[in-house]
Amino acid sequence: MEYFSSPLAEMDPQTLYRLMCLRVSVFVVEQGAAYPELDGRDNEAGALLFWAEEDGEVLGTLRLLDEKHRFRIGRVATAQAARGRGLAGRLMQLAVAQAPGREIVLDAQTQKQAWYAKFGFKVSGDVFYEDDIEHVPMSREAVSPQ
Repeated sequence: MEYFSSPLAEMDPQTLYRLMCLRVSVFVVEQGAAYPELDGRDNEAGALLFWAEEDGEVLGTLRLLDEKHRFRIGRVATAQAARGRGLAGRLMQLAVAQAPGREIVLDAQTQKQAWYAKFGFKVSGDVFYEDDIEHVPMSREAVSPQ
């Protein structure tokens, strides 16, 4: 397994295509959430896409957005066939390591909040629904760079 991160503009188009296909497969098809997956945020200044690849296939991904005063992790997805192998956990570690000195926030599906807690995230607000899926905001305090 290999792990990568890159701004969208510097990605190989085929890799980007496979990454986006994975996100649509998980969020739109599997979870039945009809929403604008291509929301324009992947191409923002400071945004990084992370992915795990094996034999040319993108098996996991997430994105890290630089919101100036904080970072935001989102679009965490793993291909069904690759779940349980620790890919998303490794991607989370890599993303957190790229975000020192500022708070990191995310919106977790409620059944995943214990998983995000393993990376230092704590519930920071009330439950809300997005695309009929229960979520909870979570945050991780700023950690000084080493």
